[in-house]
Amino acid sequence: MEKGEKIIDAYELSVNDIVVDVSITSREEEPVPVYTISITNISDTTKIILEKIRDEFVAEETKKLSEEATVYDIQEQFKEKILKLLAKYFPNADKKTMDMLINYILQQNIGLGNLDILLKDTNLEEIVINSANEPVWVYHRRYGWLKTNVMIPSESRIRHYSTIIGRDVGKEITVLNPLMDAHLKSGDRVNATLSPISSRGNTITIRKFAVKPWTITDFIKERSISYEGAALIWTAVQNELSIIVSGGTASGKTSMLNVISNFFPPNQRIISLEDTREIMLPKLLHWVPLETRLPNPEGKGGIEMLDLIVNSLRMRPDRIVVGEIRRKKEAEVLFEAMHTGHSVYGTLHANNVRETINRLTNPPIDLPKQLLSALSLIVVQHINRRTGLRRTLQIAEVLPNGEARLLMQHNPVKDMLEIVNEPLAILETLHLYTGLSKQEIYAGMQSKIEILKWLVAKNIIDVNKIGLVMSKYYRNKPLEKLKGV
Repeated sequence: MEKGEKIIDAYELSVNDIVVDVSITSREEEPVPVYTISITNISDTTKIILEKIRDEFVAEETKKLSEEATVYDIQEQFKEKILKLLAKYFPNADKKTMDMLINYILQQNIGLGNLDILLKDTNLEEIVINSANEPVWVYHRRYGWLKTNVMIPSESRIRHYSTIIGRDVGKEITVLNPLMDAHLKSGDRVNATLSPISSRGNTITIRKFAVKPWTITDFIKERSISYEGAALIWTAVQNELSIIVSGGTASGKTSMLNVISNFFPPNQRIISLEDTREIMLPKLLHWVPLETRLPNPEGKGGIEMLDLIVNSLRMRPDRIVVGEIRRKKEAEVLFEAMHTGHSVYGTLHANNVRETINRLTNPPIDLPKQLLSALSLIVVQHINRRTGLRRTLQIAEVLPNGEARLLMQHNPVKDMLEIVNEPLAILETLHLYTGLSKQEIYAGMQSKIEILKWLVAKNIIDVNKIGLVMSKYYRNKPLEKLKGV
C-alpha cells in the first residue's frame, strides 16, 4: 500500500478461470475511492509471452474477419489456432491452464478487455467510459461512484468496443449515426456516443442487469421500505389494485416493480412489457415476458411499447407489468385496461407524488384527471446521491377525483417510512369488492407483517422461494405451514 492509502474493501472474482483481486481504497490525493483490479494467476512474464502470441496471430487474423461475424463466432473460430500457439510456448501446461490462457487472450484482444472483468462484478451497477484520457468509472452498490485503474488505450479502441457490442445485436454506430442504444447478451443496457457529439471523446455507458432480482426481503433488510408499507402494497396487489412506481433515474423503480411482483398469485396470467428485460418473476408464476425492438439500420422491424401493450390485451392477461410509461397513447391504453378490469403495474419518471399526478395529467402524457381514479396506489422511490441510499419516499392513494392523498412519507432524520394518513379510497374499494370491514382489512395487513418478519428472520431472499411462500399463502395456509419452504 502507498502512504496515506486506506483499504475500504477487498474481494476476489473468477472470470473464466482468471483470478482477479479487487480492492477499493481511499487515497489522500484522490477525491473519490479507487477501484483496483489485478489478475493474480497470470504472471508478468506470462503476459509478455501472451502479447507475443497476440502479435504473431490475433492482430493478423482479425483482418480476415467478415463484418457480420459476432464476438462469439470470432472466438470459436480462433480457439483451435490459439491453442496450437499456446502449446508451442507452454508445452507443459495442463488443460485447465490452457483454457484459462485462451480465455485471457480472447478477452483482451477480441472481447471487451478488462471491461469483461468489471461486467462480472455483481457489486457494480454501472460501468462508464468517458474517453481514453481518463480511467473507467464504476458505480458500486455500496460505495457509489469509484474511479478504476482500468484505462482504455485509445479512442479507436472505445469505438471498436461500441462496434462489436452493436454488431452482436444488429445495431451499428458510425459517424453518420453517432448515438447507439443496445444491450449485451447478458441483458446489460449499453449507450454509446462518438466524438465529436461527445466533445471530450467516445463514450460507453453500461447499466448492468441485476443477476439476482431484488425481493421484498432485500428491501426490508436494507431499510428501503417498512413492514407497514410492504403490507399495504401486498394488500393492494392481492386485491388486484393497480400501482404506479415513480422516481428519478437509478432510484430503484424497476427494483420496486420486481418487489411488487413478489406478491402475485400463481393462478393468474401475467404479461410483462419492457424495452430491455429487467423484471424477474418467480418461476412458478404464469408469466409471459415481452420486449420492444428497435428498427434495423433500414428502419424496418421495430416493435414499440404501444405495440406490445395493444397486443398484450389480446393475450387474456390478468395483470400487466410495464417497464416504463412514456407517451400519451401508451398511458391511454393502460388506463383503459385498468377501467376494463385489468391490474396494471408500471414505472414513471417523477420525483414525488405531486409530480407523478402532474406528469400524468400534463403534456406529453396529458390524461384527464378523472381517468386517474382507476389507479389505486402511487409508490415513489428516491435515491440520496450523497449517500447512495435508496428509499421508498412516499406511498399515496388516488382519490375518485384524481387527486392523490399521502399515506406514508419517509422521514430522512429518523430514516423511517412513517404513516401520515389512514387510507380512505383503498378501504372503501376493498370493502366494496370483498365485504371486509376496516378492522378485518387491518387484521389481514397485520398477518402479512408477521409473514414478512418471518421472511426477514429466515433471510429468504430467493425470488422463487418467496414465490412458493406466496403460493401457499394464497391457498390459505397459516404461517406455521409456510415455514416448510
